[in-house]
Amino acid sequence: MQRSLALSKSYVRPWNQIQKLPRSSHEVFISHRGIDTRRNLAGLLYDHLFRLRLRPFLDCRNLKPGDRLFEKIDTAVRDCKVGVAVFSPRYCESYFCLRELARMMEYKKRVIPIFCDVKPSQLRFEDNGSPIPEKEIEGFRMALEEAKYTVGLTFDTSKGNWSEFLESASDAIIENLIEVDREGLEIIKSPKQRFDAFVFTSSADGTIKVWRRELQNQALPGSGFVETGKCDDSVSRKQIVSRCIMQILRCAGEILGMQEEVE
Repeated sequence: MQRSLALSKSYVRPWNQIQKLPRSSHEVFISHRGIDTRRNLAGLLYDHLFRLRLRPFLDCRNLKPGDRLFEKIDTAVRDCKVGVAVFSPRYCESYFCLRELARMMEYKKRVIPIFCDVKPSQLRFEDNGSPIPEKEIEGFRMALEEAKYTVGLTFDTSKGNWSEFLESASDAIIENLIEVDREGLEIIKSPKQRFDAFVFTSSADGTIKVWRRELQNQALPGSGFVETGKCDDSVSRKQIVSRCIMQILRCAGEILGMQEEVE
């Protein structure tokens, strides 16, 4: 038992370095054109992610009177792990939307494009004598080109299945968040520590597959848990398990780190 515990500690210890990094107040930044999507797609996606405890940021939900607009937006973009750009017919008409997109690309964030009632080829910035500096306009165009060639999701608001889309979008966001957390291993300089962490995460992956299969076999349709042991019907078991994976990877190192301090 002691040998097993010691072995587990050696695998998880490198994650302590990651856990000591400041955690962002928002994990997912949602960029959208309010006039097109605030009351439907963007708002529903925010609510869905919020129920999954993913700490999303949406300007109309998180900004309050007195906030400095650009300062608050830039901080949220810089600190987020995944960006979601909800492209709509009038997205490119908004300076604020294009600025958010350019910032996400500038900070090299993972960006998931959602093409809502618009095709990637239709995304373009029209400079009709705009007072915007040429350098900033070039940044907007580069960000749009990069988004066009990023694999994303498409949705037709008049024909699409809203429930299925929200689940697909949430799954994509969760998968990217998990990958971003794993990429945190890159901050570990020691080859041995990186190998130990790789062994730990690889072992965890095998265990997680077993847990996922057991939950799928045993859980009743619509059942699950989010803190209290219950969840909204719109939250799938797959999303619950994926969220648990993230929490396990984040907390395991911290828990064993505290145990080491006690000992």
